[in-house]
Amino acid sequence: MSNTIDTSKGAAYGLLIGLSVLFCGVILIAVKVQKAYLAEDSGKSEMFMVANRSVGRGLCASAVFSSWMWINETVLCAAMTYRYGLAVPLWWGSGLCFQIALMAALGVMAKIRVPYAHTSLEVVRMRYGRIGHLVFIVLNLVNNVFGCASMIMTGSQLIHGVSGMHYVAATILVPLGVVLYTAVGGLKATFLTDFLHTAIALILIIYFTIAVLTNSSVGGLSGLYDKLIATAADNYIPGNYEGSLLTFKSKDAIIWGLILKFGNLALVAMDTAFWQKSFATEVKATVPGYNIAALAVFGIPWGLGTVIGLATRAIHDTPIFPTYPSLLTATEVSSGMVMPYTIKALIGDKGIIGFFFLLFMALTSTVASSMIAVSSILSYDIYKTYLNPKATDKQIVGVSHLTVVIHGVFITGISIALNYGGANMTWIGYLRPIISCPGIIPMILTLFWSRQTRIAAIISPVLGFFTGLAVWLATTEYMYGTINITTTTNPYPALYAAIASFFTPALYSVVLSVYKPYKFDWRVSSKSPAAPPDTITLNEISQEDPASDSKSVAECVKPAVDSQPERINNDLEQIGDKDEKNHTKQASSPNSEEINLDVQHPFDDATLDELYRWLKIAWYMFGAIVLITFVAWPLPLYRDYIFTKSFFGGWVVVGIIWQFAAFGAVVIFPLYDGWHDIAIGARGIWKSSKEYIDRAKRS
Repeated sequence: MSNTIDTSKGAAYGLLIGLSVLFCGVILIAVKVQKAYLAEDSGKSEMFMVANRSVGRGLCASAVFSSWMWINETVLCAAMTYRYGLAVPLWWGSGLCFQIALMAALGVMAKIRVPYAHTSLEVVRMRYGRIGHLVFIVLNLVNNVFGCASMIMTGSQLIHGVSGMHYVAATILVPLGVVLYTAVGGLKATFLTDFLHTAIALILIIYFTIAVLTNSSVGGLSGLYDKLIATAADNYIPGNYEGSLLTFKSKDAIIWGLILKFGNLALVAMDTAFWQKSFATEVKATVPGYNIAALAVFGIPWGLGTVIGLATRAIHDTPIFPTYPSLLTATEVSSGMVMPYTIKALIGDKGIIGFFFLLFMALTSTVASSMIAVSSILSYDIYKTYLNPKATDKQIVGVSHLTVVIHGVFITGISIALNYGGANMTWIGYLRPIISCPGIIPMILTLFWSRQTRIAAIISPVLGFFTGLAVWLATTEYMYGTINITTTTNPYPALYAAIASFFTPALYSVVLSVYKPYKFDWRVSSKSPAAPPDTITLNEISQEDPASDSKSVAECVKPAVDSQPERINNDLEQIGDKDEKNHTKQASSPNSEEINLDVQHPFDDATLDELYRWLKIAWYMFGAIVLITFVAWPLPLYRDYIFTKSFFGGWVVVGIIWQFAAFGAVVIFPLYDGWHDIAIGARGIWKSSKEYIDRAKRS
């Protein structure tokens, strides 16, 4: 058995380099058009980092969808469906969408609390001072770097498996083009490339799903079901009801789904990129954009994972399969080779080329998002805050460009190290929640609970990480007798560790906050960076000691008005109390004097009312998505039941229809929503082209 598919290395090199150059060219043109006709200059830091806060619903939905369209939901979902059966894709879909719905609520609250922030870390520094800021910088950077590097590692393993290209070459080439166009175009450039990635990837996903299902070796829905029933004894899955692939009662699938939910929640809530996209949107666009993406993304693992994973089971022991006469090894499954092997067997070389395109789209959208996020942290939260507080706009953009390159080099090195260390997609999926989850609840409480103290925010995520790590290693040692890559790639220790990493910081934070109580006054965040010179920006507020909160702000900010909406300073349980508009009470900081902090919020009352309305809608959507995808839909199916042919057919058809609906939501709708800007740009290009042709004729 060959460990690679017989595909030309030259073709692989050509595709990776050619696609990188193509996307660089597209972005360069887009940046020129934006600057010339839409007054959007990526040479300005506000445009580079938060796209002038002008992104609409459609482009927001497309960008969020693309940022969340990791290799996991396509390639690894098919592999895990092959391993555990058709329960996996539904759990996978529910593990992708609720985080985006939660981020819609967090994004709106961030607009209310810190309306002119560039990163989520600015509010952390405002509340907890330098030490808290640095702790969360580390948490965010580790999450971004680890998540991005793991995807590059996974992609390089797949490229190696498909073409034989060396791991190192693939690891270097994947981020190279992204570094170039991200450094030039900034966040808006990634929004535009995200749209292209989304459109191309969805077309390929729909094509692969239908082409595999209708292939004569599979025989459509009826043929696939019959083959799975006929080979049920050979495809027995321990832990599934009667060992069937066609049952929803699968212990391993639900354990995997729970681990995935924790890990994916961390990849959203602790990823600065998702916060930046919310800062970049218009007031009315955040909740619709994020929730459209949340609903759209659900159908991708459901349709594709079900068809590819089960089709592989139907043909993996037939002569057309690339590994025949041998079966897939556990290593090949963990590395995600299920999907490319099946595409090669059923579609051929043109399918492998399409798979390369899909890999490129998924990888580069992830890398580009990480590039901007890390660049913003390094340039704004470190360089502007600590190294050069008086940095000009030009200097900040220059540092942003430089840090994009530095980050590209760094994640390439980490990816190579992971490759040579023997890591794979499955192991990374188990480790990720332990590293990324500890900061989630303290970060959410930063926005929604004014009584979380500085010491609680600093210590609780650190304790949470070590708690999760200890649970993971101790449980592995107890259950399997030794600790290594193989034994830690088991679901139960990883699940227990994810639960510990996620929940214990909440306990630590509450205990520490209650031990020495303090209430933060949110009016300190109400000044705009673009305000007059006598005001302050978020990164200019120093809070090394909570007692200095009111004093430091009072010294810098002049009282603006006497009527400040009380809800700006309310806790989560008081959000939405729109009728009270009395004076906000002074912050009750220990040992502090009563100081007048009546500062006017930069948004007017009408805008605030709209934001709070969207906040309520966001929470309703989040609750509905969780109840439906966690409880009402899957739990009734978790019983002693094997899908009948008709039920199975309807199940797969709905999954495929969802793919088409997703295409309409995140590809067609953005074109409709952004038609005005598209028309302006097109008219500008036409006019300039005509003028150029006329000048050429006259000369």
